[in-house]
Amino acid sequence: MTAPSRRHATALETVSVTIPESAVEAYENAIGTVCTTVGLFEANPEGTLWRVEGVKDAGHRDDELAAALALASLISSVDAPLHREATEAEGWLARTYESFPEQQVGQRFVIRGTHLPDTPDKTRIVLTLDAGVAFGSGEHGSTRGCLRALEWMAYRKPRRILDLGCGSGILAMAAAALLHRKVLAVDIEPWSVRVSASNAARNRLAHALTCRLGNGWRTPEIHRQAPYDLVFANILARPLCLMAKDMAINLAPGGTAILAGLLRTQIPMVLSAHRRQGLVLEKTFAEGDWATLVLRKPFALPAHKS
Repeated sequence: MTAPSRRHATALETVSVTIPESAVEAYENAIGTVCTTVGLFEANPEGTLWRVEGVKDAGHRDDELAAALALASLISSVDAPLHREATEAEGWLARTYESFPEQQVGQRFVIRGTHLPDTPDKTRIVLTLDAGVAFGSGEHGSTRGCLRALEWMAYRKPRRILDLGCGSGILAMAAAALLHRKVLAVDIEPWSVRVSASNAARNRLAHALTCRLGNGWRTPEIHRQAPYDLVFANILARPLCLMAKDMAINLAPGGTAILAGLLRTQIPMVLSAHRRQGLVLEKTFAEGDWATLVLRKPFALPAHKS
């Protein structure tokens, strides 16, 4: 990533809102319309309030941001004031680097920012990410849980793989590198699709990832390639519940779903929604307050329930 002090002629600012979980998706999309780096952070110990923040040029595209926030308020029925804070480019970059040291995950993976030396690792698969994007994800616990889950179930050698809500593309890249399979990576945000494709090229995995813009299970290419032996869905608890039926339909018999983006307190809610569709819990991975669920579709699945 080019240093903001060199790339930006104007000052940077951090814009943020603090909202209940039910409004996270709407406001994350709103801030993402003008900020290529978007973060999601817990705002209270109970996990009921979240802070969504982004970094952008001060004053840039303010009209678009105001319109997007108004739409988010309408969709979510939550009116959240926007907070602005001046952000020094060099200081922001330094904090970003400091917050993203090299991370070893499980036995097979290491996540490394582009600001770190590109040294070979003979024992682990190195996944290199732009530090700004990694910092902006705000979901390191969820990502780590998904990587551990992937490592745990890799012996099944899934052939058809989907990363639903791919973000930076890290899970799609990990699956492609570990399993030597092609992966379909889909996200509703254009910048996520661009970032995933860029990261795939950076990690010499462009041949293995197909990055597409799409709206969840409504994406035509997802249907063309279904059913899947492995689906990653690292999003949020409520969207996971709403998509449980589509998940069950689009998994192949014996297929695995790795669900993340949920707090440990939200496990019963997410698990109940998927059990109603006949999916079976195999394993739970915990990373701090975050949980990752590994579910499997039985080879003989009962009729779907509404």
